[in-house]
Amino acid sequence: MGTVTGYEYGHWTSEPHMLDFGATELIASWNARTPEGTWLRFEVAARTGDGEHTRWYVLADWAYGDDGIRRASVPGQRDAHASVDVDTLVAAPGVTFVSYRLRVTLHRPDGSQATPTLMAAGAMASRMPERFEVATHEPELDGGIELAVPRFAQNVHRGRFVEYGGGGEHWCSPAATEMVVEYWGKGPSKRELSWLPSDCPYPSVVHAARHTYDYAYQGTGNWPFNTAYAAAHGLRARVTRLPGLAELRRHVAGGFPVITSLSFRRGELDGAGYGSAGHLMVVTGFTADGDVIVNDPACETTDAVRRVYPRAQFETAWQRTRRHDAVGRVRPGPGGIVYLITP
Repeated sequence: MGTVTGYEYGHWTSEPHMLDFGATELIASWNARTPEGTWLRFEVAARTGDGEHTRWYVLADWAYGDDGIRRASVPGQRDAHASVDVDTLVAAPGVTFVSYRLRVTLHRPDGSQATPTLMAAGAMASRMPERFEVATHEPELDGGIELAVPRFAQNVHRGRFVEYGGGGEHWCSPAATEMVVEYWGKGPSKRELSWLPSDCPYPSVVHAARHTYDYAYQGTGNWPFNTAYAAAHGLRARVTRLPGLAELRRHVAGGFPVITSLSFRRGELDGAGYGSAGHLMVVTGFTADGDVIVNDPACETTDAVRRVYPRAQFETAWQRTRRHDAVGRVRPGPGGIVYLITP
């Protein structure tokens, strides 16, 4: 136990986690409870392939609420070993990570009896190939499946609550997260939603946007902030990658909807009607022909949320790590990113 101005704190530091490959990216996840006024700092340090030890990088100052510190990523961290890109530790060119350690510091106000609790902490390390094309998987033609996941249209809040990342048109991540949270029978209580107008549609989506908002990044798309929001409602949640549709289907067939990150130009995903540099949607099932059934929040109405996307196009937009934008510039792709949220 120690003190900093205004706070008492305690550390947890992991043992080194050894990797059997040289990683170039690392994304952390945590499941924690932070009563009013408490918060945590999440840091990571690595050992490089050359045997050097990096400094500690701050990946987040986080609290579920916004009554104390403002949850935020920490910009401006760059050195010869790595840099922090919002929620991702990125190795410098020519550098790889062969092990890493995590450190979580729990804070509470001086003299407070409130106690923040860390239930889980981990990280996903990866080394992604530069691929514009994806070898898509043949469908498993053993009948269709579809989970009854609640449907929320983010665009009903277009231009509203702009203090949380610019309004509903930017809320694909919290809308998708809230769908899965409520699929598991969790979510904010009526008391927690009482700060919203009584006629507010989908109030829990607005609540999720508020409680996933990154005050430094100024958006609601910080991946670990979304999984931490789900965990704060009594679920287990993490950011990871899946290798393809076969593994994704196994999760869905087991009753687990999966939130996926896609990037695509208009016309690359038939039926979408839009393009996005990064968009989150919930995979809820597969048709008998193997196409992907999703709850896509980029809609104006609830009835429009359910979509069916061609499997090869979906897998490409989800799995590729490089893509060309509308003017031909090379941009990053999601590389199979998912949120896994379970009881």
